Amino acid sequence: MSTSVSSKPSAVQSWLLAIRPKTLPAGAIPVVLASALAAADGKFRPIPALVALVCALGIQVATNFINEIYDFRKGADTSERLGPTRTVAAGIISEQTMIRVSAMLMISVFFLGLYLVYIGGWQILLIGILSLLFAWAYTGGPFPIAYSGLGDVFVFIFFGLVAVGGAYYVQALTLSSSVLVAAAAPGAFSVNILLVNNIRDIDTDRKVGKMTLPARIGASGARMLYLLLTVLAYCVPVYLVFSGYSIWCLLSLLSLPLAIGMVRKLYSSEGKALNLVLAGTGKVLTVHGLLFSAGLIIHTIFP
Repeated sequence: MSTSVSSKPSAVQSWLLAIRPKTLPAGAIPVVLASALAAADGKFRPIPALVALVCALGIQVATNFINEIYDFRKGADTSERLGPTRTVAAGIISEQTMIRVSAMLMISVFFLGLYLVYIGGWQILLIGILSLLFAWAYTGGPFPIAYSGLGDVFVFIFFGLVAVGGAYYVQALTLSSSVLVAAAAPGAFSVNILLVNNIRDIDTDRKVGKMTLPARIGASGARMLYLLLTVLAYCVPVYLVFSGYSIWCLLSLLSLPLAIGMVRKLYSSEGKALNLVLAGTGKVLTVHGLLFSAGLIIHTIFP
């Protein structure tokens, strides 16, 4: 075990490790952006937006919990791992406790989400069921997505298109191509977070047959994909301006120096040093998303 009894964290610290707070922007920012788009279109509804945010964060946390369970079972989280401590593998939280908490969390999200189904109809029910299924199938089941190299595709879909599109729909009860284009920005940054994580773990993942996209295409290919997705994310607000949204959307470009810094660090870092790039990529997602959202909202205040 990587954690001795004397250094065992408190219960709160243990669950914070399992929750992985630095990953939560991937769940929150799409809903914030969707709400800002709804406000810009004169269709913002605070209660559905808040419920969508809680559900999104619940699914994100559930995904992290289930990931701990199945990576532990498959031997992916070993003492050789370069990333943060995984509580189940380290014996900090028992597997049975994590299973019970994960199940309760997913059930809670499902029942809370029924309010959104009441508002948005069967489409939202389908999105909710697929999102909960993805949370489990990402590392669970007979064909875990994370082990197949398709994790990046599903992250782009669920943390981009589905999250933004769904959160917008429960407020506006309609959907446009511009909203789905906007969704590509948080989707791209969420994939980048996953890419950095998997670039760092290429060697240990390959040993246990966890063939992530970086494990398949190599670190250099994954770094190039990170760069291309970053470029895509910064093209999104420019597209929205040309499609009729306020020029204030370009506020998001103020985060470009931070993004460039992360690209440079990614190309110059190896091993544990990539943990800083991982955290930094989460910051880029957050800052870009908040500035993008602020630009959309500013126009509603100062048209």
